Amino acid sequence: MLFGKEKSQLGVDIGTSNIKIVQLRPESGKFILETYGLANASFQMINKDNTEAIEQTADILKKLTKKAGVTTKRVVSSLPNSAVFTSVVELPHIPKEELNNAVEFEARKYVPLPLEEVTLSWSVIEGLNDKMTKDTNLGRFGKPAEKTRVLLTAVPTAVIENYQKVFDLAGLEPVALEIEALALIRSLVGIDSATIILIDIGAKNTSINLVDSGYLRLSKNLSIGGDTVTTSIAQSLSVNFARAEQFKKDFGISGQGQQIPQMMRPILDIIKNETQQLIGIIESRGEKIDKILLSGGGAKLPGLSDYFSVFGKQVILANPWSQLSYSTQLKSVIEPMGLRMALAIGLAMRHLD
Repeated sequence: MLFGKEKSQLGVDIGTSNIKIVQLRPESGKFILETYGLANASFQMINKDNTEAIEQTADILKKLTKKAGVTTKRVVSSLPNSAVFTSVVELPHIPKEELNNAVEFEARKYVPLPLEEVTLSWSVIEGLNDKMTKDTNLGRFGKPAEKTRVLLTAVPTAVIENYQKVFDLAGLEPVALEIEALALIRSLVGIDSATIILIDIGAKNTSINLVDSGYLRLSKNLSIGGDTVTTSIAQSLSVNFARAEQFKKDFGISGQGQQIPQMMRPILDIIKNETQQLIGIIESRGEKIDKILLSGGGAKLPGLSDYFSVFGKQVILANPWSQLSYSTQLKSVIEPMGLRMALAIGLAMRHLD
C-alpha cells in the first residue's frame, strides 16, 4: 500500500516479553517522534489456534495505543525471528520476467516447509550491477557480479493471519509485516557503508546479523536472551527472577572470578562464539568486519561492550534516537529506552525507504 510521505505511521514490535510502539511523522527529510509506548506482554502467536493469545495481545495493544495518544491507524509490524526463514540465494543473470519462477524454484530447496503453507517474498539485493559491486563471496569489491543475489523470506501463512487478527481486533490497519533485521538496519545502520555485525539481544531471543553497506547478508537467530541470563542467576542463587534481574544490572559481566559474572558467561559465550564463527568465515575470504553494533534490551548489561571487544573490533551501543527529532524535555525519559525501542523505530520509518 502506498501513501503520502508526510503522514504519520506506527511501528509495532510485539516481542516475547512486551509490546513496544513508536509513532513517527516524516517531515522535510527528518522523522518527528510523535508518541511512544511500552507494555508488558508475553503471549505467543506462532501457534495456529492460539485464540486467547491473539485476543489478549490485541487488548493490550489497543489500550497501549489509546494511552499513548496514537493518532494513526497505519501500522508496520515485525514478525518474530523464530517464525521467519530467511536466506540469501544466488541466481545467474536471467531476464527480469523469469526471476519470479527462478526464485520459487530455488525456494523449494531452502525453505523447510511446503511452499503451500508459507507466504514467500523476495527482493533483489541492490547495488550488484554498479561499477563497484560485490562478488559471489559476500563482498569483495572488484569486477561486476556474475550472479544476482536475492533475499528470500518465508513465513508460515498461519502466523501472518494471526497478526492480521490482532490488528483487526485492535482497530489498526497493517500496511506491512517485515523481518526484524530489516527494521533494525533502517534505524541503526542507515546508509553506513561499513561491514557490520549487528547483535540484537532481546528478552528470550538474540539475532546476529551481517550487514554490508546497509544490506542484510545473513541473519541467525538464537533462542537465548536477557531473560535466559537472569533465569540462570535465579536458579544458581535460589532467588526470585526480580532479585536476579537486579543482581544482573548491579554486577554486570565485568569482574573476573566474581560469582555472578561467572554465572552469566556460559550463556553469553554462546552469542560470542557464534559471532566469532561468523567473523572467521568472512575474514577467511579476505573481507573485513568494521565494527560490532549492539542493540536490544539485553545489550544494556554493564560491561557487555568490553566483553565483545575481544575480537579487536570497535563495539558500539546502538542509538536509534539519533535519526529522530523530539522535545528536549523527553531526553532523560526516552534515551535510556533506546536499545529496547530500536525495532519499533525502524518499523515506523519504513515508508520513506
